[in-house]
Amino acid sequence: MSAAFPKEPVKASNFLRNIIERDLQTPNTQIRTRFPPEPNGYLHIGHAKSICLNFGLAAEYGGHCHLRFDDTNPEKEEQEYVDAIVEMVHWLGFDWGAHLYYASDYFDVMYRAAEALIERGLAYVDEQSAEQIRATRGDFATPGTASPFRDRAPAENLARFREMRDARHPDGAMVLRARIDMASPNINLRDPTLYRIRRAHHHNTGDRWCIYPMYTYAHPIEDAIERITHSFCTLEFEDQRPFYDWLLEKLAQAGLFEHPLPRQYEFGRLNLTHVMTSKRKLKALVEQSLVSGWDDPRMPTLAGLRRRGYTPQSIRKMADDSGASKTNIWLDHHVLDFALREHLDGDVVRAMAVLEPLPLVLDNWAEVFGGQAHREPCRAPVHPQRPELGTRGCELGPRVWIEREDFAEVPPEGLFRLFPGNKVRLKYGVVVECTGCEKNARGEVAAVHARVVPDTKSGTAGADAVKVKGTITWVAAHDAVAAEVRLFEHLFSAEQPD
Repeated sequence: MSAAFPKEPVKASNFLRNIIERDLQTPNTQIRTRFPPEPNGYLHIGHAKSICLNFGLAAEYGGHCHLRFDDTNPEKEEQEYVDAIVEMVHWLGFDWGAHLYYASDYFDVMYRAAEALIERGLAYVDEQSAEQIRATRGDFATPGTASPFRDRAPAENLARFREMRDARHPDGAMVLRARIDMASPNINLRDPTLYRIRRAHHHNTGDRWCIYPMYTYAHPIEDAIERITHSFCTLEFEDQRPFYDWLLEKLAQAGLFEHPLPRQYEFGRLNLTHVMTSKRKLKALVEQSLVSGWDDPRMPTLAGLRRRGYTPQSIRKMADDSGASKTNIWLDHHVLDFALREHLDGDVVRAMAVLEPLPLVLDNWAEVFGGQAHREPCRAPVHPQRPELGTRGCELGPRVWIEREDFAEVPPEGLFRLFPGNKVRLKYGVVVECTGCEKNARGEVAAVHARVVPDTKSGTAGADAVKVKGTITWVAAHDAVAAEVRLFEHLFSAEQPD
């Protein structure tokens, strides 16, 4: 087991843990899972769920999780995406050790498997157009119609398939299909496509191949080659499981693989409100320059979330807390914010900042402190719940900045902050009483005036003699540091933008 995955205490049970614990009753069973991204975009928050489940469960039960790139579609895949995926899985805190693989490493095995199916009458070359194949597949109420090429002899199919491999036919001229059941109620079993002709440069194999396997054909073979025990995927692949099992069983009968074969299990995907996780649509946002890139802080990509300030610990916590179930779940986007606060709250040191500054002038400063130039030292805890971290110093002066929302000329009901006649405490400083405000030519409040209530400095004897209901943050005008603060709202106003 990789040193990056110390065995943790057993967590709350879910159906995936129950499956693993059942299977571990078989002697000499070692758990192998995999995270199999397609390198056609950046990882997003939905992927975090799968990453945490696959890597987390493997670690929990002393197994291994493979990182495998399902790079079977060269027209949409780029090395940039491979590099970005590696970086983000590492950033989340996971490591695969020596178990980094590519589907393209197995193209020779996949090709031999295809020939084995053809020789056994389980696959055939179909020369219909894509439109014809789509039209004859039928629908949920209508069975499919057999292709006129379905009953062609295995030897002829094998010859045609080798012609496809040798680039003797144009793109789209023909495909290799499994020969299963055109009347099956599961449309995925109605002779699905296994191979298609695509003259495209591949980021890993270059121009060696002009035929490429379909994802649904390649994926179970990859699992079998790597001896994956538990192939966890999201619910949209549930209808593909019968083909997954059919293919591996037929290839085992042909002598290509041995039992026990991998098993596929589906869990509900994680969805967040105001977030869209279609890589195709996210890519469109990037290509149309509606965002600054895949790592735009408003994007739901892991790179964007990192740039926005989310920590890997907070993302892992949200994924872990959402558990694993057989239904898709929707979480409010604020759940991720809560996870971030929970992670940061225990460790991050505190400071005061004002985002919409409004001047507060303390008119009796010189009278209380013996001169306008006086600067009153104040002490604040570095962390209010962790006194062992010590304190920090700051200075209070006759002019400070406060938040504009902390003053109201006519206070709404329940406001305990500054308004004429009300007293508040400047946090870790003194109590002040608001005396009024001044306005600019446009009638806007330009400054607030107040007077210091003597002998109320925090931490001194008698400081609590004057009771107030409100405490406000501030920064002194004489030593405030300018800062750029970027505030982000949701990229999409709709709760379910997809």
